[in-house]
Amino acid sequence: MKWIEFSIHTSNEAIEPVANLLHEHGAQGVVIDDPLELVKEREDVFGEIYQLSADDYPDEGAVLKGYFAVDDFSKELRADVEAAVLGLQQFAIDIGKNLTEVREVDEDDWASAWKQYYHPIKVSEQITIVPTWEEYAPKSAGEKLIWLDPGMAFGTGTHSTTTLCIQALEKWVKPGQVVVDVGTGSGVLSITAALFGASRVIALDLDSVAVKVAEENCQVNKVADVVTVSQNDLLQGMKTTADVIVANILADVIIKITNDVYQSLVPNGIFIASGIISEKQEQVVAAMVEAGLTIVEIAEENDWVAITATRSPR
Repeated sequence: MKWIEFSIHTSNEAIEPVANLLHEHGAQGVVIDDPLELVKEREDVFGEIYQLSADDYPDEGAVLKGYFAVDDFSKELRADVEAAVLGLQQFAIDIGKNLTEVREVDEDDWASAWKQYYHPIKVSEQITIVPTWEEYAPKSAGEKLIWLDPGMAFGTGTHSTTTLCIQALEKWVKPGQVVVDVGTGSGVLSITAALFGASRVIALDLDSVAVKVAEENCQVNKVADVVTVSQNDLLQGMKTTADVIVANILADVIIKITNDVYQSLVPNGIFIASGIISEKQEQVVAAMVEAGLTIVEIAEENDWVAITATRSPR
């Protein structure tokens, strides 16, 4: 079977939003060639063994490759994606070189070959992300597994922004709490919250494709009785107050929702925000403080930042 490979050379800052755009426009899989992977420290004890070559990666920025069925791809679709990527600039996102290329490839060139690079990976003290095709058993009594198919879902837990969120959720989510996941994507953060004992998780995403994927992943991970996935624009119309709100989205969007976050948190509730490039850390912190939130901690990995704050009395 033939597929269309639509590649976009962008910046590291734009990796997650561009990947999301490709999925929203019908990509059946997205491969990310990010040179930061070449210098990332990895622990073979968790089974994550990579054979990476610098020749496969760009000198700067990152290349994202979306794969579309030949019959589903058109000049109009390409133009729509390119326009959507340009639109990211309104959020002050650097889109880098923004070079695009289209070519036809055989299914064997991508559908299965990338699996050799993706194995179980421990992303926090207790959470291990496991591809659905792998056989894997917990290595300790406290290890919790999240089963995902990274070929079909965006936000699989291996990108720094998601990893930072998972580590923060592990620290702050307590049994019986209500958690809201803004921009849930694949649902990985909602699944994480459920595994740490949240009694109710509300997963929100504007994209109907993400809603469907998140619902499927919650079923696979047997947390569908705890997680409710809904199509919603950020926190608009939110009537439930939460003990924890987590948002792995764009820095400018986080700034936009800080007041809504404050209103939606219980007293002393926790807000975990990621998807923040380090250059925008001060802007996000300032917006949180202005909204009445108190910064608790800031974590950083590969130039990405996660900020944890708490609701303070006004």
